[in-house]
Amino acid sequence: MQTPPLLTDRPALLRNRDRATEFFLHEEVRAEVQERLIEVNRTFTAPGIVTGFPGFWADLGPTVADDDLLSLTPAAHDLIIHALCLHWANDPVGQLVQCRHALQPDGLFIAFLFGGETLHELRSCLAAAEVEVSGGLSPRVLPMGEIRELGGLLQRAGFALPVADSFRKTVRYRDAWHLMHDLRLMGEGNALAGRLRHPTRRAVFARAAELYQTEYSDPEGRIPATFEVICLTGWAPSDSQPKPLRPGSAAQRLADALNTAEMPLPPDLRKG
Repeated sequence: MQTPPLLTDRPALLRNRDRATEFFLHEEVRAEVQERLIEVNRTFTAPGIVTGFPGFWADLGPTVADDDLLSLTPAAHDLIIHALCLHWANDPVGQLVQCRHALQPDGLFIAFLFGGETLHELRSCLAAAEVEVSGGLSPRVLPMGEIRELGGLLQRAGFALPVADSFRKTVRYRDAWHLMHDLRLMGEGNALAGRLRHPTRRAVFARAAELYQTEYSDPEGRIPATFEVICLTGWAPSDSQPKPLRPGSAAQRLADALNTAEMPLPPDLRKG
């Protein structure tokens, strides 16, 4: 079987992260983690955190790098947080499976990653500018999944009670140059394995900045940058978890539970 090409240039990603100094999106995710754990109403005593920025997350629990092979001990954790780095995984399902095996039965898994609407403004302007200036397209922005397909990854990885939801944060910048500079400070610069290995013509970025300003700027001249963060939640399977009832085994009619009158189906909609 042919091995699929790698998505991420791991050494380039690590170099980008080493230069990172801006963590406001990780702060947003950290706040989301806290809120969601409060809702779970359970005390976790053996957490593990998968992250590309251990210095930011280390005070919440032991951290491991988001390598292709995670340094997680099987059945050692009652909580695993995958902290805003799954979008860089060469094998996201493999990462999820490794996390599930590292959880104790009925352990909780929470992952945050960028979704498909992230930086849609910048992506469209860069693509249009590159076609106009260079006559072609090159890999510049990480391909990011949609919420429905990402939720399906949890089921493929064997998690019970899978849930996928998302939130958006819109950040306004002075111009596209300011945004691209901020992305480098976040450690989220281009680390695609298929990226160009020579400098891009400045005219491409200049034209993209012009298009961004024309298409998206607000009355004050600032431009919006959308960040969609998807949260994947699942549980390691356990016999103690609720199971769906067999069809026909309900002990109470739905109409009784809702305190409403049950209306018979019209003849043309009845089976048989």
